[in-house]
Amino acid sequence: MEPWPPHGGYRNWARATLIAFSCIALSAFGVSSGEEQEDEHAAPHTVPKAVCGPDDHPETGLQGQVPASMRPTGFKGFNCNLELVGQSAGDGASWQHAQFSNRDGPAKRCSYYDTSSNTVGRTHLGTAVIDVTDPAHPKQTASLTTTAMLDPWESLKVNERRQLLAADNGAYGGFNATTGGPQLDIYDLSNDCAYPQLLTAAPIVVPGGKDRAIVGHEGEWAPDGLTYYFGDLWNRQYTAVDTTDPTQPKYIATFKPNVAGASVHGLSVSDDGTRAYLVSADYTGFHAGSPTPNNGLIIVDTSEVQARTATPVIREISRLFWDDGAAGQHTIITKIGGKPYVIFADETGPGGFFRMSNWKQACDMGLPPFPMARIIDIADEEHPRIVSKLKLEIHDPANCSKIAPDLPGLRDYVYGTHYCSVDDTQDASILACGMFSSGIRVYDIRNPRRPKEIAYYNPPAATSVRPGSQVNFYNGAVNPDSCSAHIYLDKENGQLWTTCQDNGFLALKFTNGVWPFKRDRESDDE
Repeated sequence: MEPWPPHGGYRNWARATLIAFSCIALSAFGVSSGEEQEDEHAAPHTVPKAVCGPDDHPETGLQGQVPASMRPTGFKGFNCNLELVGQSAGDGASWQHAQFSNRDGPAKRCSYYDTSSNTVGRTHLGTAVIDVTDPAHPKQTASLTTTAMLDPWESLKVNERRQLLAADNGAYGGFNATTGGPQLDIYDLSNDCAYPQLLTAAPIVVPGGKDRAIVGHEGEWAPDGLTYYFGDLWNRQYTAVDTTDPTQPKYIATFKPNVAGASVHGLSVSDDGTRAYLVSADYTGFHAGSPTPNNGLIIVDTSEVQARTATPVIREISRLFWDDGAAGQHTIITKIGGKPYVIFADETGPGGFFRMSNWKQACDMGLPPFPMARIIDIADEEHPRIVSKLKLEIHDPANCSKIAPDLPGLRDYVYGTHYCSVDDTQDASILACGMFSSGIRVYDIRNPRRPKEIAYYNPPAATSVRPGSQVNFYNGAVNPDSCSAHIYLDKENGQLWTTCQDNGFLALKFTNGVWPFKRDRESDDE
């Protein structure tokens, strides 16, 4: 996504002052800063590195780094315990990737990914449909070109239970109310996932004729598929839509978090639909001129939406904000070892969207310059607490001087985390995160307080223009690609599917026995 228009000036607060003021300001609301809440048994300063196999091509610099010295002759990529199985580059990809396997009709597996709104030099506009039944030979079977599918930005999502694919209209990221809008497109995947069937492509009308009061960008299903939520950055709100009849979706309710200087972004919903895990997204960095953090997690009660009461109200339960990240991206509600957690990823470091001065200021303050994921214990939903952070060596402010030469020519996100996925939300064992110039990273999270890296894949730089790529980093194969989408983890076959923006769809296979874990393989054989 592009930077949110600033809501206030920047002020250079020392780190100690930030934390002290945060604790004072938030204590009245039963909230502490993420730094203060972090568990005393949290992971070390950086996540332990993956141990690569003899045929891998491991990183040569810091963990997560593509050194500037490797770029002039064309970055050839890194891999560690992951290897390429198949690829469908097409016109390139944008922000999101979703997956579905038919359980009725033809035995097919499919992936879906959006492309940029650029029309110059394009072969296929809109959302690409990829038949991945044979991962070694993925092939595009269709392009979805209804209004929302032309530019769904980060909202492209599948609901497994009802076998539906949906997206809202996030044209140009939903930062312009005259381009993005209230349209919700829903497709039926049940008959043949390679050829989705349109059910509806219409605006969601808000009572009172204010249908323009919704602008798409992010979105998510409730697990039962009866509710779809818009994440509307423009209006700083979440909107719940009734999809009981997917051919006639209807407005239910809107929730606007009461957080000064912040907007919203992604979300996840509990299995019973009564809780939502929202994002308060600070896009200006350094808390919009305030010593109080405004970026982080908000837990809300959605029971009345789930029950379809006449005038449903969404109520806040708790919030947890932090000062070492900004532009909160999304959440994952999951269980690890039978206990509930939320995995949260930011989109920028604490300085907001990348400017050299902001990056340097974060480093000078002893803060990580790039965004990362963190694991949050929500066993006590009124008092969530951070138990670990997925920090690589590139996040360590002590390494700022080593990564400074890499920054010219890279966009806002640089080495940041964007979207993460787990292998099983009911019993997660690994976490895979798409990072921008750091590629795809995979972590063992069976001990959520001590995550460790087990694999990574950073694809080669593009060797030709991909006109559907959202970033199109091609400039003589100098810069690394941007891996920003959700990741599908296939335990049965030990594979990972995702997209990177210049490389398009990628099917990767775990090697050297790192995953599935031995215990998982034994359980499957029993």
